[in-house]
Amino acid sequence: MIFRFSLYGFLKNQRYFEPFMMLFLLGSGNSFASVGFLIGFREFCINATNIPAGAIADLYGRRRCILVSYLAYMIAFLCFGLCPNQLPYLFIAVFFFGIGEAFREGTHKSMIFTWLRLNGRMEEKTKVYGYTRSWSKIGSAVSIPIATAIAYYTGDLNTLFLAALVPYSIGFIALCTYPKELDGKPEGNARIRDVFTHMWQTLRDSVKVAGLRRLMVESMGFEGFFDVIKDYIQPMIKVMVLGIPLLLALGDDKRSALLIGVVYFVFHLGSAWSSRQAHLLSRRFGGDDPASGFMWRCMIVIYLVMLPCLVLELYYLVIALFFLLYLMQSAWRPLIISRFDSYSPETHGTSVLSVESQSQTLAKMILAPALGFVVDQIASAGPGSGGKFWPIAAAGVLISAYMVFSARPGNRGSLFQR
Repeated sequence: MIFRFSLYGFLKNQRYFEPFMMLFLLGSGNSFASVGFLIGFREFCINATNIPAGAIADLYGRRRCILVSYLAYMIAFLCFGLCPNQLPYLFIAVFFFGIGEAFREGTHKSMIFTWLRLNGRMEEKTKVYGYTRSWSKIGSAVSIPIATAIAYYTGDLNTLFLAALVPYSIGFIALCTYPKELDGKPEGNARIRDVFTHMWQTLRDSVKVAGLRRLMVESMGFEGFFDVIKDYIQPMIKVMVLGIPLLLALGDDKRSALLIGVVYFVFHLGSAWSSRQAHLLSRRFGGDDPASGFMWRCMIVIYLVMLPCLVLELYYLVIALFFLLYLMQSAWRPLIISRFDSYSPETHGTSVLSVESQSQTLAKMILAPALGFVVDQIASAGPGSGGKFWPIAAAGVLISAYMVFSARPGNRGSLFQR
């Protein structure tokens, strides 16, 4: 099953459009603010359906839930690939993409933890999840040269979405073969009322249990913020390309595609390695909690160094710092998923992770439009206002500092006490 879990991650991350998503959305003259609103709308769609999706997965079966996710993804890819790159059509595509995200988030992770429980291997949860997640990152790395080749030879970013239908179709077939025991403990005669009762119990615990509440806040600050800022590297690379006197005969767009491909390929290979080292970090600091506290302190340093680099538009250094952020995020994810599992009974596993995803989504709904608006305002101020992307680092410093200084003392450096 570990092979099949890894195959799922590998195929899921054949998202050939991802390295060019920001450029695709900006391609028809859309502003950073409008792109921010698109991202915010996507997160609203996830937010509105995430917890119900988690409850449905727990009560009716996780395999069915994730298959619905894949169908929604494929509809979204068709909309992105075949419809004009205009806001009304983009909102439709983003809606289905958000539904796909909502029904996927937490579902496959819960299936992995169910399999570990059934096989008496729960002490390996950080290691096993880190290993399977590394294959997701390897899948992302493999997708980069494919995506770069498609973008380079076709010059049409819409084609990237249509190409993603192939691995997603294979993944859909593979998920159909998962054994029934990975559904958890679904209630065959569950009613709609039971779904809402299940949702309420999970939300109540997420607010009442101090440790779980703290994890939600951490997830918003780390994962939510990272997801908002990670695509900003694409326009930075495009600006950087203008100052590189290489392959001038290709034109700026093709040179940008090649450089973006190289950068993301390195990022994802590094992320795959980092994900596999997460359990070693946990062992080094004596647990997942203190290891996470150490990572928050590292984040303050990274964003502090990034701030003047963005003001001075030293994008070579910024890309190196983004590489460190990718390494940190890939090591962070197995740690926090393991920490969430400590609060998740078998019957509520997917729901708890759906609430976690919901907390991230709430953060992204607020941060994406706000950050896009601020970047637009600084850009409109013209030369002399400094690099327009510096608010990214400023917000990162504030969030990381809050997480470190709001942590409760004691408990061997843990960020919270249970």
